[in-house]
Amino acid sequence: MILGFDTATPITTVAILDHERIASESARDPGPDGRPVASRALLAMIDAAVGEAGGWERIATIAVGRGPGSFTGLRIAISTARALSQARRIAVAGVDSTAALAAGLGEHPEAAARERIGVVDARRGEVFAAVDRGAGAGEPVVCAPGDVLEALGGGLEGAMAAGDGAIRFRSEIEALGCTVPADADPANRLSARQICLLAAKMDPGRALFPAGVTPKYMRLPDAERWLERNDGS
Repeated sequence: MILGFDTATPITTVAILDHERIASESARDPGPDGRPVASRALLAMIDAAVGEAGGWERIATIAVGRGPGSFTGLRIAISTARALSQARRIAVAGVDSTAALAAGLGEHPEAAARERIGVVDARRGEVFAAVDRGAGAGEPVVCAPGDVLEALGGGLEGAMAAGDGAIRFRSEIEALGCTVPADADPANRLSARQICLLAAKMDPGRALFPAGVTPKYMRLPDAERWLERNDGS
């Protein structure tokens, strides 16, 4: 079985894949204060999912969303994956969160034969994005919403885009000729189910022990940028 989880976006999501069947899946939205609940909910969600699956002895791989996404969310997910791997001696597979979004979009009835773009809100007026042209999502980019198609290599007019970044910057992305599902469409929610399914397709040799799985930050956090500005002043 594969235990998968992701906290790169405001959603905290956990799932377990038993061969090709999703045995368990849960998700928690941000709390009433608008803050993600990963720091206090992730371990409890994992414990519940593993218990339903029959215990840790049935888990062969831990799959974790490695971003890009929230700095805090990525630190929580990666540190949790490393700790569980070390304690249980279970290999870890890192999965791009943008790839999971693009894979989930592939289940949308209007996505057939179209390029699919996973878009995560990167804050600071930017997005993280990756495109699946039919052979799996490529490397993510970070850019302004209006530059997404150019940053991803062009030729994507008519593509579908989904994720919290696609919702927030809907007007800019639709102006590029892309389609964004309705805000409440499940395609806009990153699912740990896709983290598991993508991990299952990976070469087993790419499943590593803790030190080999690192977050995909793609840019400096605000604190480091502030220090750099002050050091240069």
